Amino acid sequence: MAKKVNDPRLDLLLVFYDQAFDKKAWHGPTLRGSIRGLNYKEALWRPTPNHHNIWELVLHAAYWKYAVRRRITHGKKGMFVMEGSNWFELPARPSAAAWKKDVAMLDEYHRGLRHEIEKLDPAKFRRLDMIYGIASHDLYHAGQIQLLKRLLRGGVVKAAA
Repeated sequence: MAKKVNDPRLDLLLVFYDQAFDKKAWHGPTLRGSIRGLNYKEALWRPTPNHHNIWELVLHAAYWKYAVRRRITHGKKGMFVMEGSNWFELPARPSAAAWKKDVAMLDEYHRGLRHEIEKLDPAKFRRLDMIYGIASHDLYHAGQIQLLKRLLRGGVVKAAA
């Protein structure tokens, strides 16, 4: 059960944040749900050389959870675990273990940001839109991942002749 923070705005934002990532929601797959059960080879697939794959989207989502956390803590709490920002190089030797590690990293950054959101004092923090924004970001990429999975698995609906 989500921790009550005694501010209805933050309570609502935490519900939205959780439903976008891994809690049951009316809208269907969450970000975490969209990658559940994927193997590393599926996560590496891309429809064309110029499109991101699921693995890159996972790293990107983890990074932005980190970035929002830094913003709401005014730069405290360390560095992102990978060099760069926004989009990252995949492991030189992709493996099931590396995929599992990066999914665990996404989970860890989600929990870390959630912990910081719970501690916010809305009277002193004027950027509550960032919490709504990162939840929306999760849902946006969950939709992309669902589309990539459908393309990967051959579920593309052919246009009527």
